[in-house]
Amino acid sequence: MQEIYKKAIDVIRQYTDKTPEIGLVLGSGLGKLADTLENRVAIAYDKIPGWPQSTVAGHSGQLVIGELEGKIVVAQQGRAHFYEGYDLKQVTFPIRIMYYLGVRTLILTNAAGGLNVNYSAGDVMLLQDHINFVGMAGFSPLRGPNDDEIGPRFPGMVQSYDRELRAIARDVARENNITLREGVYVCLAGPTFETPAEVRMLRILGADAAGMSTAHEVVVARHAGMRVMACSGITNVAIDSPDVEFETNHEEVLETGKVIVPKLETIIRGVLQKI
Repeated sequence: MQEIYKKAIDVIRQYTDKTPEIGLVLGSGLGKLADTLENRVAIAYDKIPGWPQSTVAGHSGQLVIGELEGKIVVAQQGRAHFYEGYDLKQVTFPIRIMYYLGVRTLILTNAAGGLNVNYSAGDVMLLQDHINFVGMAGFSPLRGPNDDEIGPRFPGMVQSYDRELRAIARDVARENNITLREGVYVCLAGPTFETPAEVRMLRILGADAAGMSTAHEVVVARHAGMRVMACSGITNVAIDSPDVEFETNHEEVLETGKVIVPKLETIIRGVLQKI
């Protein structure tokens, strides 16, 4: 284990000796689920060596370890982003820490703009696949020497989103009368929202929702052999024409997130019950 990871683990172990089996990454406005953990311990990010600090509204910035639906989980309540000035090794540092804590199943959430014309603000989309524009541009969290202790030099990404976990999520949504969309997430660098021309281009490429996170974390999780499930909360519908009077904004994202949280919480709890 590299020294930077060891220092972080040593600090976390000062707060708890629990060994989490499930990792949760909770995105913009979606962190309230971590507040429902039982026997929880919360550690501010600035207490953990090497941990990137969240600077965006809706990301409270603490690691929470506790129990949810009979499972010991570690929840990342807020995340860092590439657009905040971090490199992707820093952005994905928490995923490596989860791995060293014992996590082998990772569930991620994010706030995303709906590209698919059939989506509405307030929908939940289960990720089937992603298009990682940031990674394709050469910014990969695996760039540089490979850590053979964790995973292979050239990890495959065909099975990025675990089929069994997706099937369970579908069952849970159906049992709870939640409309669950399924589609392709496109990861963009941000922090700007998309132009109308970019929205139209992304649709042509097959993307259903656009965001500024998640794909980097999935790459690192899959490199480490973790099973991954991810959901996007569709907080706004992407604008595809310049001849409108309004703009997408972060306040809209946070406000719609309040509607999405109960749906995501139900799905995540249901998945944890069944795995």
